Amino acid sequence: MIETHRFTSFDGVELAFTEMGEGRPVVLIHGYFSTAAVNWIKYGHAEKLAARGFRVIMPDLRGHGLSDKPHDLAAYPPDVLMRDGFALIEHLGLTDYDLAGYSLGARTALRMLVNGATPRRAVLCGMGLSGLVDTQGRGGYFRRVLTNLGSFERGTPEWLTEAFLKTTKGDPQALLNILETFVDTSRTEIAAIQVPVLIVTGEDDDDNGSGQAVADLLPRGRFQSIPGNHMSAVTRPELGQAIADFLSE
Repeated sequence: MIETHRFTSFDGVELAFTEMGEGRPVVLIHGYFSTAAVNWIKYGHAEKLAARGFRVIMPDLRGHGLSDKPHDLAAYPPDVLMRDGFALIEHLGLTDYDLAGYSLGARTALRMLVNGATPRRAVLCGMGLSGLVDTQGRGGYFRRVLTNLGSFERGTPEWLTEAFLKTTKGDPQALLNILETFVDTSRTEIAAIQVPVLIVTGEDDDDNGSGQAVADLLPRGRFQSIPGNHMSAVTRPELGQAIADFLSE
């Protein structure tokens, strides 16, 4: 059974989260422009985890999906997504849980880890080192797409990004505001994370740099590559399998 609930975050913004399954809690955070439903439910990843005895908790990030999408820039301070993650864990009273994310969700999970989150295990998917230590590089690309909608040639990366925005019914203004929330994480901060972490990226995904480089920095890091690029790896059954296998060890 899939249930969607709402709660109020630390600053009064209402956020949605969807749950599936029973057992050990795992929080799955989706990527930029995406939603819990598209990232985790549509391709069967959540179902795979639920079948392995997990209570799968999938928030919609602020500005995304079923969560509030304020247009006021004041609702998007630096690291707000990390703070929303902590607000959800507090709302649900989670003390022993696992944590995973894809792309922006992986970066959000990492920001939680460097700010004191202590899940038993974590999985960071679709994210490499440059996307963590230099967040503005990728931010610049998305800013260009969101401020020039309708102007891109069919088949270009920008056109494909805009097509994905349409399928998720994204709110361009709210998503532009999200770019203001990005905070870089230093190599030193990454190297101080003591939680066992699996890094999973598509073998043709170099959108955010090297996943192996992140695993190498982590004291208890491991790297696994799966088929696909940044957009297609999330659709592959190998993604849910990798997360479920690591969390079930």
